[in-house]
Amino acid sequence: MPELPEVETTKASLAPLLGKMIDGVQIHHPKLRYEIPKDLVNLVGFKLVNVRRRAKYLLLDFLQEQDNNHKTLLIHLGMSGSLQQHTHQQVRKHDHVIIEFGDVWLHYHDPRRFGMLLWVENDDYIDRPDTAQRFLDHLGVEPLSDEFGKDYLYKTIYRTHDLTKKSIAKPIKSLIMEQSVVVGVGNIYAAESLFLSGIHPAKPANQLDESSLETLTHHIKTILAKAIKQGGSSLKDFTVGNGKTGYFQQTLLVYGRAGEHCTVCQSLLENQKIGGRASVYCPTCQPLT
Repeated sequence: MPELPEVETTKASLAPLLGKMIDGVQIHHPKLRYEIPKDLVNLVGFKLVNVRRRAKYLLLDFLQEQDNNHKTLLIHLGMSGSLQQHTHQQVRKHDHVIIEFGDVWLHYHDPRRFGMLLWVENDDYIDRPDTAQRFLDHLGVEPLSDEFGKDYLYKTIYRTHDLTKKSIAKPIKSLIMEQSVVVGVGNIYAAESLFLSGIHPAKPANQLDESSLETLTHHIKTILAKAIKQGGSSLKDFTVGNGKTGYFQQTLLVYGRAGEHCTVCQSLLENQKIGGRASVYCPTCQPLT
C-alpha cells in the first residue's frame, strides 16, 4: 500500500497542474471502495488551486472563479491506486477517472479498486457512511510536524492527561502505526525506524523511557524525510504522475529481508507477526529484553 512518502511524492507530481482549468471529466469505472460521485463531472470550468496531504489522503482544492465556488476532493490511493499524467487520450483497462487539463490528462488508475474519490464537506453526502470528513476527523498528528516528538509520544503512552493513569502496553510498532496517534507511519517505515533505534517491534510501549522515545521519533522523521527525497519506495503497483518509481527500497535495512544477514552485526534477521503485519527485526541489534 502506498504510504506517506509515496503520497507526498504524488502530491509533488501534481504541481504542474496548479492553476490549470479543467476542460472535461470522464468517469469510466465508478466502482471503487465507495462509488465515485456522479457530479464529479461538474468540475468542468474549475481550476486546481491547491494540493494538500493529510496522512495518506490527498486533498485537491478547486475554484470556479466566476461564482467563487470552492470544491475539495479527497483521494485515497488504496492498495494500487495512482494518479498519472498523460498527453494522449488512450483509456486503459483500470482507468476509473480521467480529468482533462488542456493537453494533459490526469488518470486515476486503480487495478484493485480499494481507493476512493469523495467530496469533502458536501451537503449531499453529509449523512452518508462514505462522507469524506469522517476519514479525516480521527487522525493523529503528522510525523514531520513539530508537534510529534518524544514529549508527545510519552504523554500518549503514559496518558499524563488521563486521571486513570493507565499506560499503553501494546507493542510499540503497533502504536506508531496507529493513525489516531501519528499518521502515515506504515509498515516499511516503522520497521526501518525501529531498527535504527535499536528497539524490538514487539516491546511494550510503556517499557520505553524518554531517551528511547526521543531516538525513535528522531529516526521516524529522518526515515520519512529521506524516503520523500528519494521518491518513496518502489512498490509493486505504485507509480507517480511521470511514471517514475521511488528508490528508497534500495536502502532498506530490515523490511522484506527476513532470513538475510543484518547489515550491522551479521545476525540473521527474523520475522514476527505483530498486529497481523510482518515485522522483520534483528534479534541482536533489537533485543526484546
